[in-house]
Amino acid sequence: MATILGGIACSHTPTIGFAHDRHGADDPVWGPIFAAFAPVRRWLEDNQPDVAVVIYNDHVTSFFFDHYSAFALGIGEHFAVADEGGGPRDLPGVAGHPGLAAHIGESLVADEFDMAFFQDRPLDHGCFSPLSVLCGHEDGWPFPIVPLQVGVVQAPSPSARRCYRLGQALRRAVESYPADLKVVVIATGGLSHQVHGERAGFNNPDWDAEFLELIENDPVRLTEMTLAELATLGGFESAEVVMWLVMRGALSANVTARHQSYYLPSMTGIATLVLDSHGLPPKAAEAERHRARVAQQSRGLEKLEGTYPFTLERSVKSYRINKFLHGLVDPAFRARFRVDEAGLMRDHRLTDLECDLIQRRDWRALLHHGVIFFLLEKLAAVVGQSNLHVYAAMRGQSLSEFQKTRNAPGALYSVSGREQPPEPRG
Repeated sequence: MATILGGIACSHTPTIGFAHDRHGADDPVWGPIFAAFAPVRRWLEDNQPDVAVVIYNDHVTSFFFDHYSAFALGIGEHFAVADEGGGPRDLPGVAGHPGLAAHIGESLVADEFDMAFFQDRPLDHGCFSPLSVLCGHEDGWPFPIVPLQVGVVQAPSPSARRCYRLGQALRRAVESYPADLKVVVIATGGLSHQVHGERAGFNNPDWDAEFLELIENDPVRLTEMTLAELATLGGFESAEVVMWLVMRGALSANVTARHQSYYLPSMTGIATLVLDSHGLPPKAAEAERHRARVAQQSRGLEKLEGTYPFTLERSVKSYRINKFLHGLVDPAFRARFRVDEAGLMRDHRLTDLECDLIQRRDWRALLHHGVIFFLLEKLAAVVGQSNLHVYAAMRGQSLSEFQKTRNAPGALYSVSGREQPPEPRG
């Protein structure tokens, strides 16, 4: 089973990435940043984790307020470097771990955390700023990651207690994963800083020192603090330190600090912390019991003939073709599809099999391939086939055969809209 080696916490200020990209370890101003991260880097090299769960927050880069979630788990195969206004940093993208991510997601939902899930969204400095100094990456990153984005920039946001409990649930998830993986939990953000308003530039090194003491030895006291108290002591944006409590909740009650540092060069107190976890692994029966509880809501679905739940695994596997078909909600995309279907599919790098399934309108095979029904419905509307055509194909029947099983056998319909689609054929 998977085990948690320990936890790392570190600031994610863009200053770190700037120092890495523009300066060097010998620079008198930025050098202390590299010195602070060097022991953390050695700890990672010595412990050789197989995967990292990275707790971070996006800075209105890949997550905007049209859909902003408290907790969003990255389940994709790969995560690119975000463009934050000056072009992406010259860093390689990082691999995801869809298997572990799907298990974590299912486990957290079973533990009553209402998660959002994302793919195909680049990660900003909340992740890559510290990662670029934590690991060598000239030939790629040494381990894949499972990113967990915490929505801390729009109120209401998750409380300190909620984040700590999320960490405890994260531990149950990781330790019940059946594969033998060594996992490190990395939390980013903080420490004291405020970047907006007349209070911009606020710092409180005394509080930062106390926070570092509490996160190691008495995290429960931190969970009793409100976001307003954290903002008062550390500056408004510093309340993002609740993400450190996700990491701390995932560790044993007693930990050993292997490294701690603090440096305040400009706007943000830059801290690093490494904690060894001493938790005993769950017994096989405990892990199996948790996995059974995770599967409880879906148990029995496998017995429903001709039923294909759209799981996280299915979502990742079939993401490319589903994304392509989702493009049909855009009028310009739809217009090009109608005049150059093959070229559009080629531009979106669909496989030969996927192109063939779409061109043949093989509705059942598309479903078996992983396309969700509601995108088949959109494709049918665009090409002038009714929903009834799709339903009949699912059952391996002709349209007339299927219509005989309905109370209104002459009805033909599709999704409704102002645009005049091709007339559904009978």
